[in-house]
Amino acid sequence: MAKVYFTDFRCKPDEGPADKLKRLLSAAGIGGIDMDGKFVAIKMHFGEKGNMAYLRPNYARAVAEVVRGLGGKPFLTDCNTLYPGSRKNAIEHLYCAWENGFTPLSAGCPVIIGDGLKGTDDISVPVRNGEYIREAKIGRAIMDADVFISLTHFKGHEMTGFGGTLKNIGMGCGSRAGKKDQHSNGKPVIDEKLCRGCRRCMRECANDGLEFDAGKKKMTVNYDNCVGCGRCIGACNFDAIGFAQDAAVKELNCRIAEYTMAVVDGRPCFHISIVCDVSPQCDCHSGNDVPIIPDVGMFASTDPLALDQACVDACLKQAPLPSSQLTEEMSREGFHDRHDHFDNANPNTEYRSCLEHAEKIGLGSRDYELVTVR
Repeated sequence: MAKVYFTDFRCKPDEGPADKLKRLLSAAGIGGIDMDGKFVAIKMHFGEKGNMAYLRPNYARAVAEVVRGLGGKPFLTDCNTLYPGSRKNAIEHLYCAWENGFTPLSAGCPVIIGDGLKGTDDISVPVRNGEYIREAKIGRAIMDADVFISLTHFKGHEMTGFGGTLKNIGMGCGSRAGKKDQHSNGKPVIDEKLCRGCRRCMRECANDGLEFDAGKKKMTVNYDNCVGCGRCIGACNFDAIGFAQDAAVKELNCRIAEYTMAVVDGRPCFHISIVCDVSPQCDCHSGNDVPIIPDVGMFASTDPLALDQACVDACLKQAPLPSSQLTEEMSREGFHDRHDHFDNANPNTEYRSCLEHAEKIGLGSRDYELVTVR
């Protein structure tokens, strides 16, 4: 049974959350990893421009200071995105990170984009026990690191139900080709009755996968160009876009689990998940909605699967926040209660297949012992 360490956000008068995070890392055994003289990748999400739900740089700095105290050479990292936005190449990605506060001065270490200038600097990594992916395309800088640490903002997600440690690692460490590799199986469909022809989704497509029918004033999918990234689904405010087959999301989840295996397999790893500002959608959006549940706390483990399971279990024990996407969905006419905050907030999603497949391929354990750090 894996151990997951937890602490809440209550702090003493002379202590802040970053200080408490350091104590959590110590209790969780980060000191047992040999980092002396080693390159240490700290994988996190810097947030899209306009989004304010991403983790504050203070948390990254706390982790970097702990790593430096153990003799390591830390750097913050993420890979470029497949979709348009402010993080699709290293130049724009770095400017976005700096604008959101992640500089060597504020975060305590450099920022290095994992898959290079154009998102093409990757390395093929075999996936042990992989059923969908034989070789994962991972950002080279991430695989060059001697030690891997994930620092995750745990929140909802419009495709995978929630975005946790596995999502941060599996999707986040994939190069642009790797992200396409994970997304490529599922293709969206558009319900013409619901489509308003606003073209909001079209601005999110980087691959000419959407076309506007001027005669009908409706959007259509060009399946020859579409890579199935799902950005259009999150962009539609009218629920007009969905997946053609339910299996698409499940296969995406399985591929995320296998990409995570490629990143962490066979080297020292440590994982941190901070459950605060639990927005209903990913930090990849250029904005964010209000949280769906109250802040919970900080979690750490050497087992990324146990960590995700512990975080989701803790979230499901919280009461939904009023005037949020979650309570709005629950008040809709014909609402079907799935008895799960993430399922209810984004009814077209599911996350269990990711956790189940991760356990099946030996990534970790869903059984855990929760150890509380005061």
